[in-house]
Amino acid sequence: MDVQVLDGGRDVTGGYKVDVSRGERVGRVSSEWFNRPDDERFLSLDDLFASVKGRAERSRTRTVESAAIRVEASRDNPERLVLVLPGTDAPVAPTHWSFGQLASLVGAPAAYLRQLPAPLAGINLQYGLTNHRAEQIKTLETEDGRTELRAVTGPDYGRIYDHELVSAVRRIAGNGTGDTRWKVPGVLDWSTGIYNPQVDITRDTTTLYASDRVFLFLVDDLNPIEAGRLPDGSPDLYFRGFYAWNSEVGAKTLGIASFYLRAVCQNRNLWGVEDFQEITIRHSKYAASRFAHEAAPALSRFAESSPAPFIDGIRAAREQIVARSDEDRQDFLRKRGFSKAETGRIVETVLAEEGRPPESVFDFVQGITAVARSKPQQDARLVMEGKAKVLLEKTA
Repeated sequence: MDVQVLDGGRDVTGGYKVDVSRGERVGRVSSEWFNRPDDERFLSLDDLFASVKGRAERSRTRTVESAAIRVEASRDNPERLVLVLPGTDAPVAPTHWSFGQLASLVGAPAAYLRQLPAPLAGINLQYGLTNHRAEQIKTLETEDGRTELRAVTGPDYGRIYDHELVSAVRRIAGNGTGDTRWKVPGVLDWSTGIYNPQVDITRDTTTLYASDRVFLFLVDDLNPIEAGRLPDGSPDLYFRGFYAWNSEVGAKTLGIASFYLRAVCQNRNLWGVEDFQEITIRHSKYAASRFAHEAAPALSRFAESSPAPFIDGIRAAREQIVARSDEDRQDFLRKRGFSKAETGRIVETVLAEEGRPPESVFDFVQGITAVARSKPQQDARLVMEGKAKVLLEKTA
């Protein structure tokens, strides 16, 4: 099938009519959008890179003996604990995150220690460090007006710095503002069903974030892809997207997720998602090597790949008729692990949305994902979405 941008799908405003009732809804980007304060939001990949790269340049790591660490009350604020690491007399201030890591490392309950007066919490923590059987820990210290202890991990922790991930993304996405095909996404207008890819990048619309956790989401939404037709004959349009995340302090794995989607709304929910793929890398001893040999090349492959396999898979699913009667529909779904009640809901959903009962594999996949979106429990929703994904993959 030829892959082309169809002007027939373009609205007079430059946007695209999309059908977000199909596919999955993914809320990961929206969760980041809701929880990030302004000082964690960036308007370009250049700005994001400069921030995390500068932080890395002001940082250093050390492997130290845990028993040699001294815990003291701060001279400036006796209600706050500081640490004195071996080989230096200058205290370092643990962040909320690193204090929790340190407490966990020695088997102490961080929440309880935070409720104690600083001198008493220090005594407990000092005892744990002195008797820590692992003996060695790796620190990440950053100079930012004062020396902060940002992370405490085991000695074999394989750190991938945030700037390494951002750098890999910049190689395919430039500044992330439209100088390449990859950019911060536009916005869906719910009143018209039109997705507008051309939206000013502001603190409120950006999808580039950094704190102890870096997260970025970019799309290729100026080049929509047709993968079949909607019931009214208009093109069913998708575009490509990916998001990536990392934490150099041990709060998260490194990961990259790629997918096709139909729209992004104002609060950054992803709608009409298909073909969701994910790679994760734990920060183990060889994490940096795995990132260089697995994750970064996978991101480049996705960015440069043709959507033809995806389109062919959708076409095959549309063309493969698996049910022509109510009995066929019941048998098809029940044999794939759906309950009688779920089977009824799936068939009714397709009938309501398409104006006819499901016949093709694609019809059933759309019905399953639509019913999955209505489930309040995340685990149940993911199980059902997983069944839909398997069904589509077997067709492809």
